[in-house]
Amino acid sequence: MDITYPRQISVHGIALETLQISGPADRPTLVFLHEGLGSVALWRDWPQKLCQRLGLPGLVYSRQGYGQSDARPDVRGEPRRVNGVAHGRLQPDYMHHEAQVVLPELLRQLGIAHPLLLGHSDGGTIALLHASEHPVAGCIVMAPHVMVEDISVSAIAEAREAYLNGPLRQRLATFHADVDCAFWQWCDAWLNPAFRSYDIRSEITAIAAPLLAIQGEGDAYGTLAQIDEIALKVPHTQLVKLADCGHSPHRDQPEAVAQAIEQFIAM
Repeated sequence: MDITYPRQISVHGIALETLQISGPADRPTLVFLHEGLGSVALWRDWPQKLCQRLGLPGLVYSRQGYGQSDARPDVRGEPRRVNGVAHGRLQPDYMHHEAQVVLPELLRQLGIAHPLLLGHSDGGTIALLHASEHPVAGCIVMAPHVMVEDISVSAIAEAREAYLNGPLRQRLATFHADVDCAFWQWCDAWLNPAFRSYDIRSEITAIAAPLLAIQGEGDAYGTLAQIDEIALKVPHTQLVKLADCGHSPHRDQPEAVAQAIEQFIAM
């Protein structure tokens, strides 16, 4: 399987790190949407292995402020636009912006018309939002957030402490050109009191594409209510709940996740 090594693509004036994985032209492209602290590199080799197993082409990219993508200017400052460029803290609608503005343009530039979305955590939320408004071949979400729970806020507050006074900053620095931008844009958005009312349950009812939702029973960032709510709003959703699994199913239970995805796309 051929891999196009990371390159940057300009989307609305922001350079985004991308990695493409070759595959059959007549199969949908599997688009990997990373978590709140993720990046191309933090997926490690899982996208390549999964695409090879499924016989699909793939696209992996880092959102603004993550990996080797352009940083967000003044990431902890007051939100504003300077010469048309967004500066300052992310607003509560940042995942909507990614799903409805950034991702469609990136897919358009790459000629990907009907992607098969695979999102983790924040990336899962972005996948759901995109699938609610755009044609997709299918949508796979792992540990997504459709509402804000107390457990999520508590876990992110603990991550902030680990970043300030523990080893988290050093661990993340390997994967992000601007690690402070990567961490604080996510942390500040989630701990913003205005974010507590974030809820996309009414929006995802529009999803008509096949939908698979996977979550670990030991997820520290959300309860199983997240994917149960998805199934209530989108009745054709297939649910997979994994024992001995935390917030990252593809790392904690890689074979179980791969099997579930394999069965899903075979239907």
